Amino acid sequence: MLKRFIIGIDLGGTNLKVALLDLHFKIKDKRILDTKSCGTKELLISCLINATNKIIQDNRLAKVNILGLGIGLPGPIDIKRGLVHFFPNIRGWQEVNLKGILRKRLGLPIFLDNDANLMCLAEHRLGAAKGFKNVVCLTLGTGVGGGIIIEDKLYRGLSFAAGEIGHIPINEKGPRCNCRGQACLEAYIGNARIIEKAQKLFRRKIALKQLSVLAKKGNQKAIALWSSVAEHLGIALAGVVNFLNPDCIVIGGGISGAGRVLLDKVRKVISERAMIVQARHAKIFKARLGNDAGLIGAAILVKEGLR
Repeated sequence: MLKRFIIGIDLGGTNLKVALLDLHFKIKDKRILDTKSCGTKELLISCLINATNKIIQDNRLAKVNILGLGIGLPGPIDIKRGLVHFFPNIRGWQEVNLKGILRKRLGLPIFLDNDANLMCLAEHRLGAAKGFKNVVCLTLGTGVGGGIIIEDKLYRGLSFAAGEIGHIPINEKGPRCNCRGQACLEAYIGNARIIEKAQKLFRRKIALKQLSVLAKKGNQKAIALWSSVAEHLGIALAGVVNFLNPDCIVIGGGISGAGRVLLDKVRKVISERAMIVQARHAKIFKARLGNDAGLIGAAILVKEGLR
């Protein structure tokens, strides 16, 4: 009997992750590349193609063994036409027919969606939000992405661009955002902004993981910085809770590694600032599938899309 697999790709502003998954969404092989090393748009497309071909060859498979390729992308996507409108944190991508290019070059069924949508899909089907009907998921990293499940279905909006929680303005005036907006949530709590603040605070280079470890050990500077991040996030989510009245909110991505120092403060801000009825029912969870959520979501997208 022919063994079938799915290839999932999660393209972020920092890392390009490629995985081979079985039809139960178990990861059989995974590779991680540096997105910046792929440089230009053309080079990045070549990286996607080469990484796909290599993982097939290294596992001694043929194209006939691959059910399809699912890709999570860090920006607004027209899922019907397979167009990348643009990426806020990767330059050179405007109205690119990525689905057409990859289908021609790889000869596989191709499914594209926003990376946060795929994280949301994975957490709803298999992770922290399993069993909840109305869900909001956030992925906090280079950018701040969001996905929305309404009555068990992924909600994409008219232009397939719903869920951009990172681009909710949280002030009338504030820093410019890469999306061309001003005072967006992402402009306050994206990786680069947090690291920039941390380096000024500690007067040395410091990684996000180190900042999380320091906070867990009781370092007051680190705790204060994470508290500020949680305040901004909680304010945005209080508005989301009021507007969508979700059963639960799932928070993932690298920044969620801060753990309770972040999540407890987010819960507190929501309880203080959201309306009583909505806030009472909105549970806040840390994502369960970790860094693999986007890859698993990409595989779910393929299997459900073909079905």
